[in-house]
Amino acid sequence: MASSFPKKKTKIIHLCNKRKFHPHPTLYLANQLITVVSKIKFLQVIFDSKLSFKPHIEYLRTKCFKALNLLKIANKQWGADQKSLLTLYRVLIRSKLDYASFVGLYGSARKSYISKLEPIANQALRLCLGAFRTSPTTSLQILCHEPPLELRRNELALKYTLKLQANPIRLLTQSSQINHLAYLLLNTLPSHL
Repeated sequence: MASSFPKKKTKIIHLCNKRKFHPHPTLYLANQLITVVSKIKFLQVIFDSKLSFKPHIEYLRTKCFKALNLLKIANKQWGADQKSLLTLYRVLIRSKLDYASFVGLYGSARKSYISKLEPIANQALRLCLGAFRTSPTTSLQILCHEPPLELRRNELALKYTLKLQANPIRLLTQSSQINHLAYLLLNTLPSHL
C-alpha cells in the first residue's frame, strides 16, 4: 500500500493553533521521512498550519490582479462593450473568488483577510462600467447586477446546502467510492452513538 504513494510528492502539514513551541510529528512512509511543511496546496486551495487562509487569499489576490490587467487591456485597447467586460469579469475574476468559498473555506479566516478581496471585485466593476474611482461600490453593484462578495458566498453556501439535502446519495455516488463507503458506514451505525 505504501508503494502506491509518490514519496517525493507526499508531505504533511501540522494543523495546530498553539502559540508555544511544540514538535512536529515524525512520520515515515516506506522507511522514508515525510517532510512537514507550513503550507500546502490541495485542489487549488492553499492550507496553512493555522488555517488562517492568509497565504491562499494573497495567492488569490495576485491571480485576480493578473486577470484584472486583461480587463484593462480589453477595455482600453480592444474597446469591448460593457456586456463583454462583465462576462470577462465573471469568468476570470469572480469564478476565482467563488471557488471553494461556499463550503466554509473562509470561515476560519479573519474578516480583515477576506476584506482584501473586495477591492478587486470593486475595481473590476469600475473597469466594466467605465466609472470613476470615487464612484460608490453599491451603485456599481446595482448597475452590474452583482451582489457583494459576502452575499454571493452566502448564496452559494445556501444553494450547496439545499443541493446536498435534496439528494445526498447522488452527490456521494458521483464522488469517490471512499466517500460512498463512509456514507454507508455512518448510516449503518446504531442511532444511540
